[in-house]
Amino acid sequence: MNSAGLLVDAFGRIREVVHEAVEGLADEELAARVDPDANSVAWLVWHLTRVQDDHLADAFGTDQVWTSDGWADRFGLPFPKGATGYGQTRAQVAAVRAPAELLLGYHDAVHARTEELIRGVTNADLDRVVDTRWDPPVTLGVRLMSVIADDLQHAGQAAYARGVVERRGG
Repeated sequence: MNSAGLLVDAFGRIREVVHEAVEGLADEELAARVDPDANSVAWLVWHLTRVQDDHLADAFGTDQVWTSDGWADRFGLPFPKGATGYGQTRAQVAAVRAPAELLLGYHDAVHARTEELIRGVTNADLDRVVDTRWDPPVTLGVRLMSVIADDLQHAGQAAYARGVVERRGG
């Protein structure tokens, strides 16, 4: 397996967990929170997808699917279109309410763009610096691994939250 194949596999695993966490849940179940400060399944999936969309668009110099394909308007969230969820308040987390079809539609669109971008990645590409704000500067390989790690953590959290919501009956 080459680098591109490994990356495609990793992002595919994120997509699988996202679908398992979301499919079949009603809107209220997607918005339910384990406690008032916890993140809902809807917020977790929206956030991990926004991070993937934002970070890969930046690393590859492309537009975000969120804005270029109209997902921001479809979601109609009450914060700036550039928001990805970092540092959001309890009220902002609660504002992320979306049906499964919308969450999965956006995630699948970002996943498709991600695959398109990474299918041609070579080992040499992974050493390209994509962010000079850090010391040492962040390479494409490090950025992609960071997104994969963050997304898998949040997808796992969404799966856990789903289990709690289902056990307590919504």
